[in-house]
Amino acid sequence: MDFQQLADAAEQWCSNTPFELIATEDTERRMDFYADPGVSFYVLCPDNGCGDSFHVWSESEDCLPFLQLAQDYISSCGKKTLHEVLEKVFKSFRPLLGLPDAEEDAFEEYSADVEEEEPEADHPQMGVLYRCRVALCTPDVSFLEEEVDLQ
Repeated sequence: MDFQQLADAAEQWCSNTPFELIATEDTERRMDFYADPGVSFYVLCPDNGCGDSFHVWSESEDCLPFLQLAQDYISSCGKKTLHEVLEKVFKSFRPLLGLPDAEEDAFEEYSADVEEEEPEADHPQMGVLYRCRVALCTPDVSFLEEEVDLQ
């Protein structure tokens, strides 16, 4: 995909997000993005338009730590499209933009059952025993449940 097509795709992506494509540099294959309140980043595009060689960065020290998720995603296995990379960047910046976490709907509600039990007669020094059952359902792990005794 040539750079102009990538820039057009970026403009389309911006129409559904708070970001604006504020600059493009064809020779460097660089696109600069900005959103209020001062969230900025740039993307360097590979020559073929997809693959794992996109690069995202920010010159703002406030923004840079939030890009770690997107950078890890880009360096993971598999080919990435510009749209996938931009979506991951948007997800990374949601806290800075004052938006709710997009993953909140992907997790089932956390539940913990706490049962209070009386201390056993042969261990009077132990006090009250709490038994917790923790259940967590995530996109990566279908269901994880564990019982833990807390003193």
